[in-house]
Amino acid sequence: MTDSPITRVARATPPGMARQVRGLSDRAIAWIFVAPTIFLLLAVNIFPLIWTIRLSFTNFKANRNRPVEWIGTRNYERILTDSDIWLSMQATAHFLFWTIFFQVLIGFTLAWLINRKFKGNDLWTTIIVLPMMLSPAVVGNFWTFLYQPQIGLFNYVISFFTGVDPSSFQMIGDVNLAPWAIVIVDTWMWTPFVMLICLAGLRSIPEYIYEAAEIDRASKWRQFWTITVPMVLPFLMLAVLFRGIENFKMFDLVVQLTGGGPGSVTEVTSINLKREAFEKWRTGYASAYAIILFVTVFGLASIYVKALNKVKER
Repeated sequence: MTDSPITRVARATPPGMARQVRGLSDRAIAWIFVAPTIFLLLAVNIFPLIWTIRLSFTNFKANRNRPVEWIGTRNYERILTDSDIWLSMQATAHFLFWTIFFQVLIGFTLAWLINRKFKGNDLWTTIIVLPMMLSPAVVGNFWTFLYQPQIGLFNYVISFFTGVDPSSFQMIGDVNLAPWAIVIVDTWMWTPFVMLICLAGLRSIPEYIYEAAEIDRASKWRQFWTITVPMVLPFLMLAVLFRGIENFKMFDLVVQLTGGGPGSVTEVTSINLKREAFEKWRTGYASAYAIILFVTVFGLASIYVKALNKVKER
């Protein structure tokens, strides 16, 4: 009979080491296994954050070899009084609000329809989820082609329904239309994600609740507002949390579509931060900018999670 791998390892272990291992407590053994992960977390996440906080109080510039001066909170004061920063915040808020609004509205509607389990349900679910599987770079290039006023399909579809000349407007070249062009693409790409979360919420509702409501002669409309919406609400709020955090740091899709233009109308905070750090090389200033964004996202997310927990406890 052949020895198992564990038996061979035990036989090859030196007696002294074996006694030491047997003398360790379960807590010590757990720390031995967890320590590499904690070290990696500190090296990848915590240390850069601490270093960024330190740089935010200096005038450090990565492209210049000169002594670094401690300037206190001057970077933070300049950021909070910079009109360009507030314009980028406004562009980010516009992008956040409308993408989340449309994704939740359309995503929940699609989930409700798919949950009715009609013929071809699985096929349509797969087709709807396809955009979420694509890379943002691919999606950006794909929609840049669709938005072309001369050869793009999008303008001809709008022309078919409205009758306007397809070459009379440019979605990614017009100051008023460019923000909506990004909203449309992000909604198209990430609505399936919201749909899947809502679908999980809908299918977690026990059937006997609806049966009891029908016995009480509750209408379908009343069942929807008193059973479906309250029980799916935590899932909806979770989807909003995920998409809000992701869209706040949106970068690649906006770069592929508009590059922050025309002008700076679609220059969201992530693009503005990148230009401050890697085009103007104001590293200390950009570090303070990053810390402000981090505190903003962390604070809003913390408040939102508390509200989510209260909804789940009801």
